[in-house]
Amino acid sequence: MSRPAESAVAATVSASATTYPVTDRVREAMAISKRGCDELLPEGDWQAKLARSDATGVPLRIKLGLDPTAPDLHLGHTVVLNKMRQLQDLGHEVTFLIGDFTSLIGDPSGRNTTRPPLTREQIELNAQSYFKQATLVLDPARIKIRYNSEWSDPLGARGMIQLAARYTVARMMERNDFHDRFKAGTPISVHEFLYPLMQGYDSVALQSDLELGGTDQKFNLLMGRHLQAEYGQEPQCILTMPLLEGLDGVEKMSKSKNNYIGITEPANDMFAKLLSISDTLMWKYFLLLSARPEAEVDKLHAEVDAGRNPKDAKVLLAKEITGRFHGAAAADAAEADFENRARGGVPDDIPEVTLSGAPLGIGALLKQAMLAPSTSEALRLVDGGGVRVDGTVVSDRGLKLPAGTYIVQVGKRKFARVTLS
Repeated sequence: MSRPAESAVAATVSASATTYPVTDRVREAMAISKRGCDELLPEGDWQAKLARSDATGVPLRIKLGLDPTAPDLHLGHTVVLNKMRQLQDLGHEVTFLIGDFTSLIGDPSGRNTTRPPLTREQIELNAQSYFKQATLVLDPARIKIRYNSEWSDPLGARGMIQLAARYTVARMMERNDFHDRFKAGTPISVHEFLYPLMQGYDSVALQSDLELGGTDQKFNLLMGRHLQAEYGQEPQCILTMPLLEGLDGVEKMSKSKNNYIGITEPANDMFAKLLSISDTLMWKYFLLLSARPEAEVDKLHAEVDAGRNPKDAKVLLAKEITGRFHGAAAADAAEADFENRARGGVPDDIPEVTLSGAPLGIGALLKQAMLAPSTSEALRLVDGGGVRVDGTVVSDRGLKLPAGTYIVQVGKRKFARVTLS
């Protein structure tokens, strides 16, 4: 935000602030707050808020807003949820804000096109799914659930106009995605300007002390600080978390890029996917996803640098994350299943498939058994040496299998017991 707005914010803080001692508990809370974060702004204000809370026993109000635009969460989403859980465990009051009103607008953050709004039915279904999955990370007994339609709907046209008067178009156009779209001649709808305003107004309604979000949400989070100052409140601090790269180690984790790990995926799949990340990316996953103390992770990192097999560390990470969502027993079983597959063994829970038309070509068999999306892709897998039948690599794309039962394997993790008649 520009300097005039920041000056107004600073004036509001100094006018309401009282100096409280920075105790060891406050320093520890600061370290927990900063672990893995991209930015904590303003850091001094957050320490002052923590010191006030420590001295008075009054918990701080932590806000995380999510628009229920999709029903499924992946580990990338949990980066911010993990930070919220850490603050929850420090005794602060956390609010999981469902953006049912703002979802009707559509968040333009990081987009170069207008995002279509969701229907009320889609929002309600997605919100239910979001909360159910989020409580796999958050403590449901110590969380407040709010919907921003509670205060946004009553605003009405008059209130919306009054709110819009508190921000300028020039300031709005400083936002990167708006600026880039305008420069490129890509349409920007007027309603998209309302999104950051309404998200900022959420902070006013909740009187939040801290708002969390991804790095792509920084503009919206700063809007909350600006509007709180406009309404005479002590402005919130903002804490942004990095975007987590997916399995490819390049693009941010996303279902559309098929590089994600869903938090409701089967334990075996989750464990195997975590073991597939690179040795370098593993440490970022430890930082952003693990609950292990930083000192313990640093010691493990040093041991790997000194020659310890990085797989040892990766197994610890995979078991921790898998155990968080499926339980320790399932994590142990997933590890055993992975090792069994690595030794060429066959998992116990592979699908059973019955096909007719023997003798059947290997390409058609893989497609019909849903081990490959198409016959041409199946044959490409054969050419690459990625297909086994009863443990033997298939090298002949012209292979036809007679009637019988076969264990068919594609790659390291796809299996099926195929009965052909």
